[in-house]
Amino acid sequence: MKIAPAAVLALAVLVAACSDSAENAATSGAAAGQAGLAGSALPGGGQRGAARPGSQEDLAATVGDRVFFGTDSATIGADQRPTLQRQAQWLAQYRQVQVTVEGHADERGTREYNLALGQRRANAARDQLVTNGVAGSRIQTISYGKDRPAELGSDEQAWAQNRRAVTVVR
Repeated sequence: MKIAPAAVLALAVLVAACSDSAENAATSGAAAGQAGLAGSALPGGGQRGAARPGSQEDLAATVGDRVFFGTDSATIGADQRPTLQRQAQWLAQYRQVQVTVEGHADERGTREYNLALGQRRANAARDQLVTNGVAGSRIQTISYGKDRPAELGSDEQAWAQNRRAVTVVR
């Protein structure tokens, strides 16, 4: 019996999408920001195809859309630089794309302090993208401080996921 290559590919994508548990994805640090789905469910149980090239979904799935920071730090760690290098390469491929880098902080500290920290994080990520060849005119920055947590909770796991800069396609 012959199995259509498309059916085999669809099955492989489905199995891969279901292979990580939520706990593993949440604790994998930088990998959590790099995880993406090739398709997403549509009303009625259908699937749509792979992410449109040059889209936010494509960025997140292929190179990762976020980097993480240490407590009270806006320094890009050596383990986070490869993500920004891949983002710069992706942006070189899609020269028409402009992005906003969002800076975030965990819940500790005052709103004002965390807004300033989030801005320093966004600026640090932007500067690294520029160092890697992306024109600064293509990048805006904004800080949300602690106002938009990625993960709710008052423990180190939640705080680590919230100390981040996210690159968003405009």
